[in-house]
Amino acid sequence: MRDPAPGPTPGSLWQGGAMRVAVVAGPDPGHAFPAIALCLKFLAAGDAPTLLTGAQWLATARAAGIDASELAGLDPVDGDDDADAGAKMHRRAARMAASNVAQLGELAPDLVVSDVITAAGGLAAELLGLPWVELDPHPLYDPSSGLPPVGSGLAPGVGVRGRARDTLLRALTARSVRKGLRQRAQARVGIGLPRSGPGPRRRLIATLPALEVARPDWPAGAVIVGPLHFEPTATVLDVPEGAGPVVVVAPSTAVTGATGLAEVALESLVPGRTLPAGARVVVSRLDGSSAPVPPWAVVGLGRQDHLLAHADLVICGGGHGMVAKTLLAGVPMVIVPGGGDQWEIANRVVRQGSARLIRPLTPDALTTAVADVLASPEYRDAARRARDGIESVVDPVRVCHDAVASPR
Repeated sequence: MRDPAPGPTPGSLWQGGAMRVAVVAGPDPGHAFPAIALCLKFLAAGDAPTLLTGAQWLATARAAGIDASELAGLDPVDGDDDADAGAKMHRRAARMAASNVAQLGELAPDLVVSDVITAAGGLAAELLGLPWVELDPHPLYDPSSGLPPVGSGLAPGVGVRGRARDTLLRALTARSVRKGLRQRAQARVGIGLPRSGPGPRRRLIATLPALEVARPDWPAGAVIVGPLHFEPTATVLDVPEGAGPVVVVAPSTAVTGATGLAEVALESLVPGRTLPAGARVVVSRLDGSSAPVPPWAVVGLGRQDHLLAHADLVICGGGHGMVAKTLLAGVPMVIVPGGGDQWEIANRVVRQGSARLIRPLTPDALTTAVADVLASPEYRDAARRARDGIESVVDPVRVCHDAVASPR
């Protein structure tokens, strides 16, 4: 990774006082929660953010003190092809931009922050002539001339054969990349924008440096700002009594996540048999579960930061939010990745040394991996090294102020 774009200096900050900021993100927790966390950072800095997201999170955001409004157009309409990722992202984004441009105009923000997969925010900002910043609540996923395609989970190839492999893989995916660019251009033209635009003034890469990969073409204006986390509840789950290790199970909230993780964990992780005597299991989940809960376990929605302060191991699905939150606590993992970017994230964490990966999920595979990570201090040491990387990130609010003060 080339050095990310430097953070702003105090003298470069926007001099207009408190900013009005519109933050646009879809309802998936992996995108809505980082947007809420960013709004809270704006509030703490004296700015005035308004969050536009799915209706299910409006009360949660408002309870946290954030002005929030429903983002129009999230539901698919007749003719939408959700099997075509490019069409889903770009065509729907253009329609949503047209649906939300009046609402954004009434807010009269100084800056729009648009989630990377909720591209409507950036398009609407362009329609209004407003500056905008992109929020990537995960590592940078742009294709690179020096990396295998993102999603493969592969480390960059080494030597002649490794580089040839990566070149071949990039060629195999290039057609899809070109198709996506055409779809984006068509969507832009359809709402009165030129085929290509200037893009965001800055990109907030909300991850830990340990989860990034060195690349020769780090884009200008992309800045690593650290993970953005929000706890959607004030409830604290009590850890069961015991003297053994605490294992936290956090099933994926993504629709592409692996299924059955909590159920397999509750059935197979037994203190004195597959776990050390006195061990405790806590399952942290947004939704309910019909699985029976043994006396050494607790299941429910609770503050994950509280649980991670007690955890010796986390079992999760590989979503960036939970992985980054766990690394910030210096806790090692067993990762059971599903679809989307979870395979990529899981393999990066394994290479960094903080986790074991299992696929497919079976009771034997899970208990073997859990025993190995609990018995091997090098996993925790690697997690703590990843945690320490937070010292090098840049404040996202300062980056946004700089984007208004210094456009390019």
